[in-house]
Amino acid sequence: MAKFSFGQLVRENKGFIALMLGMAVFRLGYADYYLVPSASMYPTLREGDRIICQRTAYDLKVPLTDIILKKLNDPQRGDIVTFSSPEDGTRLIKRLIALPGDTVEMRGEELLINGKPAQYEALNLNNPDQLTPQREYPGKQQVYREKIGDHSHLMIVMPEREALRSFGPVKVPEGQYMMLGDNRDNSKDSRFIGFVPRENITGRVERVMFSLNADNNWMPRMDRFGASLKDHS
Repeated sequence: MAKFSFGQLVRENKGFIALMLGMAVFRLGYADYYLVPSASMYPTLREGDRIICQRTAYDLKVPLTDIILKKLNDPQRGDIVTFSSPEDGTRLIKRLIALPGDTVEMRGEELLINGKPAQYEALNLNNPDQLTPQREYPGKQQVYREKIGDHSHLMIVMPEREALRSFGPVKVPEGQYMMLGDNRDNSKDSRFIGFVPRENITGRVERVMFSLNADNNWMPRMDRFGASLKDHS
């Protein structure tokens, strides 16, 4: 019987091993992947989306940690970001709505940033997969395009659901940010967990890697594979 050695295993599989090491370095140093676990960011992100988070969008970090070595860029209004919740450290995905120094107010779902109201356009989405699943919320849902300054994105409101639709005005402290879910009445965000410190932000989400629909026998959503999440106004 021929002898088998670890060195032989490495030699015979060096191409595959190099690929795996390269992917690991890429993931730890540049990007990370997350599974969207909830409906808080519908219609932008859907349950079953596997998203790519760019870890170096704002900071250079020590691999395997969130320790910042160097700040590279500042988060911008409208970015979809991952962050550690200031409440309990849970990793969350939300949209960055307000910057340090902004004064924010909400009146019956309508946002005002520094006294200037956002603009809203009602839309009709015919694809039920873009809405909160019926098993979670069977009531009425309305989709709007929300425009704040030069940025716009889709959002959902649930007029029949009890929710926090008005607050403020409040001023965002220096070094902190306000996060809201696009599924506005179905999101635990800065209205509940508070402002998010700059150092808690772990990356920016710009693209879906792939997506599986749990409500349809885990069938792939082919239109979501590699889909960009940038503004489509």
